[in-house]
Amino acid sequence: MRTVLRDNGLATVHLVQRGSPESKPVGKQGTESDEDQRVGAHLGDDSPTPARADGTCLWWYSNSLGLTMGLIFLGSWTAQAVAGRAAYNAAQLRSFQDPLGLGEYLASPDFWNRTLQNWQSEFLAILSMALLSIYLRQRGSPESKPVGAAHSATGVEG
Repeated sequence: MRTVLRDNGLATVHLVQRGSPESKPVGKQGTESDEDQRVGAHLGDDSPTPARADGTCLWWYSNSLGLTMGLIFLGSWTAQAVAGRAAYNAAQLRSFQDPLGLGEYLASPDFWNRTLQNWQSEFLAILSMALLSIYLRQRGSPESKPVGAAHSATGVEG
């Protein structure tokens, strides 16, 4: 199952969608062992340099995708707040009303209406992909299970 953060793995580490090719197999949720992740004593010759580190450096690299996607999310949310406030205040000024400060705008219904409309469309897209991919197939697509795979198959490589 994907999240709004699109393949960041943050929620998919622990959540499983039975039958989805986007999901880990049932019972395999979690951060996995060092052997499964090929770190520590299980490094390969082709392992990237950051995977060879330990401690804090390894933690940052191990979580780099989720952290990066989180920063992109916060950045886009901030940009939406700034741009939405500018548009809202322009409308306020045209109506000879006082503009709002950023804090006031963040607490306004206009901000949350815009935000939830964006999230609604993202959730709908992700949810439909996760659920439809259980029963429907697209031959050759990395987003799909093999055509002959059982509906209950999870994490099937095609």
